[in-house]
Amino acid sequence: MKLDKKVINIKQVAEYLGVHVSTVYKYAQQGTIPAFKIGSDWRFTKKHIDKWIDESMSKGK
Repeated sequence: MKLDKKVINIKQVAEYLGVHVSTVYKYAQQGTIPAFKIGSDWRFTKKHIDKWIDESMSKGK
């Protein structure tokens, strides 16, 4: 059975957005991008990343 990942790590977000890992890390620390921590590791839900992208695009119009 193939599971569709809903929670992704910082490296996967960086790859998904086409930016450097340090950019995603900075955005997560600043609260710019929706994220949460498990221990010292940042995690992201793909659903919230997609929503954040859509909202960012709307603001740019």
